Amino acid sequence: MKLDELYEIENRATVRVTYRDTDQMGHVYYANHLVWFEIGRTELVRQMGLPYCEMEKTMGIFLPVVSVQINYRAPARYDDLIEIQTRVAKLSHVGIEFRYRILRRDGEDETPIAEGSSRHAFLGRDGKILEAGFEILNVER
Repeated sequence: MKLDELYEIENRATVRVTYRDTDQMGHVYYANHLVWFEIGRTELVRQMGLPYCEMEKTMGIFLPVVSVQINYRAPARYDDLIEIQTRVAKLSHVGIEFRYRILRRDGEDETPIAEGSSRHAFLGRDGKILEAGFEILNVER
């Protein structure tokens, strides 16, 4: 696949807010948005044909989080239907950056809840950085 094709792939995963996701105010606890980011990137990588478990078990490749950025737009509440939109924003030989949009869905209506990004390094089993991001994802530069 070519790099520009990689940047066009989008995954849309949905989750329903449960009571355990909320804080005392009835809003989704802020850190749970990071769980949704993880769901989004896990499903995106699976959609690309390379599930995390395969990368880790058979290839010995890990993607630890290097940094996360998030902007909160509106609260999510119990029983809201949440859509997690995830894309690859940048790929390099040593890392990958994902971008996320979190939306509340109510029929045809959508409300932006949060947006952000996470950066990850490609690491081997020995914990050392792998300089093979394009090869790992089978992407032509």
